[in-house]
Amino acid sequence: MLSLHEVEERLNFWGWPHHHWDVTLGGVHLSFNPKTMIMTWIVMVLVALFAISATRNMDLRRPHGVQNVLEMVFEGIKNLVNQNMDPQKGANLLSIVVTFFIFILFSNLIGLLPTLSSPTADYNTTFALSLTTFALIYIFGIRYKGAGYFKHYFKPYVFFLPINLIEDLSKPITLAFRLYGNIYGGEVLIVVLLGLLTGWVDVCGGFIASVVWLAFSIFVGFIQAFIFTMLSIAYVSQAIAENH
Repeated sequence: MLSLHEVEERLNFWGWPHHHWDVTLGGVHLSFNPKTMIMTWIVMVLVALFAISATRNMDLRRPHGVQNVLEMVFEGIKNLVNQNMDPQKGANLLSIVVTFFIFILFSNLIGLLPTLSSPTADYNTTFALSLTTFALIYIFGIRYKGAGYFKHYFKPYVFFLPINLIEDLSKPITLAFRLYGNIYGGEVLIVVLLGLLTGWVDVCGGFIASVVWLAFSIFVGFIQAFIFTMLSIAYVSQAIAENH
């Protein structure tokens, strides 16, 4: 039986650095995970190629190929937005949450390929995404309610202010850890499986042994992308609702 460290070493086909890149700018220390950064760039390229292939030579009368997939995603999320908020207000959010879903889905699924990993298996990525949602809550709330948006912190009574603040601050934390925990946990399970099945780790980057988890991992990848997108829509809709 191989240890987790030994399995990770054998799966390190691309020679990912073991240490973070440390940079100091103006007295501020920054640490970067090169593996996460590279995988994120790869996902961004894949998302761009997907969007280009889906929108090139578009035919509104007879959609075909990848265009059908993008239209299904767009219409599905559009319906979710319209069900949760005024369609005119939701139109400004639609492109953002569609991008959220596609990027998170690609990030979740790329880790299923041999020798690669998911950017969303790094909590830095999920926190960045959740902080974007957190910023959108205030941007939309202030845009449509002005300073009146902050009145909800004092409802139903003034002394509820600390509780309401904690509730808002907990949103990006729960969003980040929900996505990170599920994706990272799935990758750890694959590594554990490969450690138990000694010898298979060297066959096709461990893909043959991990294929038993493939269907479940694809399901989890879709569900987590959907949940993150749905919660982002729900949080923004609460911020702009008249009875918030």
